[in-house]
Amino acid sequence: MLIKSKLSTVILKNVGRSYATPGGTFHAVRGVNFELIPGELSALVGGSGSGKSTLLHLITGIDRVSTGEVWVQGQRVDTASEDELARFRARHVGIVFQFFQLLPTLTALENVVLAMEFGDTIEPALRNPRALELLARVGVADQAHKFPDALSGGQQQRVAIARALANEPQLLVADEPTGNLDSENAREVLTLFSELAKSGKTVLIVTHERGYLSLFDRVLQLRDGHVVADSSARSAVEAVACIS
Repeated sequence: MLIKSKLSTVILKNVGRSYATPGGTFHAVRGVNFELIPGELSALVGGSGSGKSTLLHLITGIDRVSTGEVWVQGQRVDTASEDELARFRARHVGIVFQFFQLLPTLTALENVVLAMEFGDTIEPALRNPRALELLARVGVADQAHKFPDALSGGQQQRVAIARALANEPQLLVADEPTGNLDSENAREVLTLFSELAKSGKTVLIVTHERGYLSLFDRVLQLRDGHVVADSSARSAVEAVACIS
């Protein structure tokens, strides 16, 4: 057991993920050990194919480990059933995607409310007021009754973050959440994640935005499925300088 374990939101112990291919076994992630704690904004960086997205999927239970253990909020993720994982994600993990993945036939408000219906932890009468509160928190309350195609990319991503917060999860993960945003919106969204971490959330972001690494508390660098550097934001530039 690692020293922070009693405080940690996420614990990875010797995590590996391998795939059988016609050319032999491909090791996407191997021998990964780290913990994430509340109040920490962490970046997961690395070149294409380094294992970033795979690792995010292992933490959230979207994919299964080949070796090792994944613990989130004191629960073993890698041995849970699919039904258990679906309930667990809905209630305890907020996921933000690069392409937003908002339902186009629902308004911004309805997209956030739907997440509460899946989680089923918020009383029905409180869902609309909570959704409006969350949209206000991320700065798009005035867009509540608009459909996604009427929103800018930055606004859609903010709605997606509000949706991820719907059931008050401790863990927020995001896979390239600024990949489809301009530089101004990218900084605003990353600043929002930083504020969420400061409020006590545990936030892990896969990002290629090296220019904004100063916003992060911690930078984890992956190469060939291994964590090859784990540094504070102060040394982040040096930590990613050798990424190919």
